[in-house]
Amino acid sequence: MYIKINNIEFHASEGETVLDVARRAGISIPTLCHKDGVEHYSSCMVCLVRDRRNNSYIPSCSALVQEGMDIDASGDDVKELRRKAVELLLLEHRAECEAPCRVVCPAAYDIPRMNRLLSAGRFREAVDLIVSELATPEIRCLTCGAYCENACRRKKIDTPISIRNIRLFIFDKIKEEKLFSGSAAGSDARYSAKEELKNRFSSRTGKLNDAELRQWLKECDGMSERYRDITSFEQASSEAESCMHCDCRAAGNCALRAVAEDLSLKDPAGKLVNSPIKKKINKNTGLIFENAKCIKCGLCVRVCEDSNDEPALCFINRGFVSIISEPLTAEFDDILASQARKAVEVCPTGALSFIEKT
Repeated sequence: MYIKINNIEFHASEGETVLDVARRAGISIPTLCHKDGVEHYSSCMVCLVRDRRNNSYIPSCSALVQEGMDIDASGDDVKELRRKAVELLLLEHRAECEAPCRVVCPAAYDIPRMNRLLSAGRFREAVDLIVSELATPEIRCLTCGAYCENACRRKKIDTPISIRNIRLFIFDKIKEEKLFSGSAAGSDARYSAKEELKNRFSSRTGKLNDAELRQWLKECDGMSERYRDITSFEQASSEAESCMHCDCRAAGNCALRAVAEDLSLKDPAGKLVNSPIKKKINKNTGLIFENAKCIKCGLCVRVCEDSNDEPALCFINRGFVSIISEPLTAEFDDILASQARKAVEVCPTGALSFIEKT
């Protein structure tokens, strides 16, 4: 059969979706709840197109082709509806793409990643990270007022992470080993790291209550000794272990963030508190689930629904308060014993991740 997309006629086969034909033709249609090889289940409505035959709007990921279809996949009204669909998702998306410490840093240093590397004992990688961030032979921390520590959420619980002193200690080691080559200083990059960060879409959590604030502490063992002055990598590692990791591990690979940027969207000022900020950690697999980042696409449910040997993620509750969770009869530590990675790989946001990811 033949269908038209954006006034161009294309061959289509029975059983194909409008999205299949569009992608084969090189026409870009955004998706969030769709994944090749996973059963279709339209939920996000980001892939909407208009069928001119009856002026109806249909989800291209699940709409099967029909002879004579006349599809508008790129019109202004189609894009506006996609914007509204993403805005609705963002209203419930209580998550931050970047940690507050990095957002306020004048040089946009990747502080959360540094802390993860240090806490994992990967000291050489932490040194290499800081070397890669040096745009001049001197680190910005030397003259900075430690804005990162002022923004650190740990400050609201006890004391902020000693970020500035950690970086200054590592910088002294970099100077001792003469690791700075000056290549970054001569870069012809159009934007600095700070400008690039400012130009990216960034989501926010909205107002936090005390219980929600403490959810990030679940990644801290609570036994690490705290150090204000850092004189060794062991002390830097111990201090970094108290980082609450309130950034998003999927910041550089988030489909929701990418679609929001493509549609030139800003994060909504107010957030609907449908799901409180809550963090679940599977001690057996290292799987982390943060419900406030979930857009309920159901991909993690569908990709593991053929598992009969172990509990998997599922929808619980009804209507507006429905969420993805472990089954009511199972513990989170028992789910996805062998399929956790499969669920993480299909997640379009940072709702599912592994604790060791840096």
